Amino acid sequence: MGRRPKQPNRQLHELVEEAGGVRKALARRVVDRGRGLGLELRYDHSSVGRWLAGEQPQAPVPQLIADVLTELLGRRITPAACGMADNSEAAADLGLEFSLSLSGAVSAATALWRSDVEHRRFLQDTSYAVAVYPAASMRWLTLPGPEHPVSCESSRRIGQTDVDAVRTMAAAFRDLDNKVGGGKVRSTIVQYLHSSVSPLLRGSYNERIGRQLFGSTAELVRLAGWAAYDQEDHGLAQRYLIQALRLARAAGDSGLSAEILAAMSHQATYVGRPGDAVDLARAARFAARGAALPALESECHLVEAHGHAARRDGSSCASSLNAAERAFGKAERGRQPEWLSYFDSAYMAAKMAHCFRELGDETRTAYFAEKSLGMSAGYQRGRAFNLTLLASARVSGDPREAVRIGRGALDIATELESRRSLSYLRDLRYRLGRYDGIVEVTDFRQQVRELTGRRG
Repeated sequence: MGRRPKQPNRQLHELVEEAGGVRKALARRVVDRGRGLGLELRYDHSSVGRWLAGEQPQAPVPQLIADVLTELLGRRITPAACGMADNSEAAADLGLEFSLSLSGAVSAATALWRSDVEHRRFLQDTSYAVAVYPAASMRWLTLPGPEHPVSCESSRRIGQTDVDAVRTMAAAFRDLDNKVGGGKVRSTIVQYLHSSVSPLLRGSYNERIGRQLFGSTAELVRLAGWAAYDQEDHGLAQRYLIQALRLARAAGDSGLSAEILAAMSHQATYVGRPGDAVDLARAARFAARGAALPALESECHLVEAHGHAARRDGSSCASSLNAAERAFGKAERGRQPEWLSYFDSAYMAAKMAHCFRELGDETRTAYFAEKSLGMSAGYQRGRAFNLTLLASARVSGDPREAVRIGRGALDIATELESRRSLSYLRDLRYRLGRYDGIVEVTDFRQQVRELTGRRG
């Protein structure tokens, strides 16, 4: 609830009158600006009336009001000039911008981790912001370089041992994420970034160590974003992936940049923005070419193919899948970085199965989903996804077989903390709905309902 001072807000009243008394327009623009940041706000002209009467909305709304009045009046307006206190230390758009300066990038990233550890309200329950990924990818493409990540003077000297420790932690968190799901590791990753990595970034290091430090940090931040995406915390995932992209750019690591852009494309398809997914995948391909990693190029073609499939563009999807296969054929085993070690023929088959499911081709979905089950050990979440894909392709031909396969996915999902895995099971449950008269189907659908109901 807002806090109501004793006196009307005369400062805000004067500004609103100067802008032409636009109560409805002010409310609408505040809501629109909040939506652009992934915030679901509900304000109208009566809300403005309450603000004028002295009600103080919670942060970050005072800053949003000030920003709207800045646009309307053509001069800089602050929350204080509106007669409002902005109690948030961080702006609502924290983490959503790809910083132009290296110092700004460090400040934004460390402030994001701190705010997350502190459970700041503006980071909670934010939805996907449609404009921020295109802006970040364009900033990545056009930012002059190379940058020289050399620290300011500090009493703490950072060396190779410190960088290696961050890399070791990134590898450990990566394995855990695949085995237990993003919900079980995300908070630990963020706490490590805040308590252990932030002091390193503020330490003293030369350019060689600086590039390695920024690169290994970018890996961890990408993992934090991927874990948030796995929990369907889409607005939070965007903030982390954008900051990961910025840090990878500072490290001069085009390969890792491509991997992060591909992750953004993956998320864009998932939330129903396939056009954006295609654009992000193409930016990822541009980055991957600079890294000279054919396997990475193959991945970028695959996420582009998925975007085309989600748009029901079978021809473009086929072209991208063919390009992915050609690039994969050029890949040299053992040459790819550790963070790309998951990408193999089984992962490729899984992505193809996703594409054909989007296109409604159950035969090829089943074929590639079967191949995807030859995946390496340790990728429990991926196995749950792939089993569910195969089960969904079997529904119309043999619903009992679909249930048998689906039970394997259900057993794995029970041990995970991954909302995406639950969404896959919900989809399978929906597809089985027309066969609810079969006892096995009814029992399985009930088990899925109970699990998804408990986990949310």
